[in-house]
Amino acid sequence: MNQEYEHEVPSDSAEEEAEATRRDAGDAESSRASRGWWDRNADEYQNDHGSFLGDDRFVWGPEGLDEAEAGLLGPPASLKGLDVLEIGAGAAQCSRWLAAQGARPVALDLSHRQLQHALRIGGDVPLVEADAGDLPFKDGSFDLACSAYGAVPFVADPVKVFREVRRVLRPGGRWVFSVTHPIRWAFPDEPGPEGLSIAASYFDRTPYVEQDEQGRAVYVEHHRTIGDRVRDVVAGGFRLLDLVEPEWPEWNSQEWGGWSPLRGNLIPGTAIFVCERTE
Repeated sequence: MNQEYEHEVPSDSAEEEAEATRRDAGDAESSRASRGWWDRNADEYQNDHGSFLGDDRFVWGPEGLDEAEAGLLGPPASLKGLDVLEIGAGAAQCSRWLAAQGARPVALDLSHRQLQHALRIGGDVPLVEADAGDLPFKDGSFDLACSAYGAVPFVADPVKVFREVRRVLRPGGRWVFSVTHPIRWAFPDEPGPEGLSIAASYFDRTPYVEQDEQGRAVYVEHHRTIGDRVRDVVAGGFRLLDLVEPEWPEWNSQEWGGWSPLRGNLIPGTAIFVCERTE
């Protein structure tokens, strides 16, 4: 599960000297930056967060909302025998949980190194390396699709991705994805008190980009408002069934990037969109 929360740059990574800026970044540049960043940083990501994610657990975000309890894809018992596509699967933790419920998941990720971690952990889940905007599957191949922080926050054209997801889903198929809650873009990415004051316009859609000395993007994240996300869902051929904003649970004492108990008790950090394919 990629669960690409606000990234944390390792001290010895190529991004140490990267310049942070806000500028336009298109599909190709965003995809190239994401593939490179995750190939370079997958090891540290899995080392730092693998114990929280588990090997076969379906977690929607840093708050720790578990699909076993949330049932956003449907009751766990209803998943048996269903074909499920996980987009931005990382080490395929979510897909292993789905397989344990009797589903037939396929774990897709842009990063070769993330999928190597999926192989390291093991299991019988099929792994596919591909871009979410160009899914290598036939029309109507899946009953469900899901993504826990995978792909959607990092693509320049989310409608293109949604239309691809709709294409590979069967009529009535559910598409559930989690992203950084849009309100968080107005606040500094800090877990402490310094992250509680508005520092930017919520309405500024300019992508966040980290670039090297030649101006090439090494990390790109795209901001959409809540209204933008709803319109993208509809334009992609889905109806919105629910919008879940997980509250921070008392048991979770961890800090992860800008997520923390302090902030989580005051503002939402994650938004989960529960969608259904239109006929």
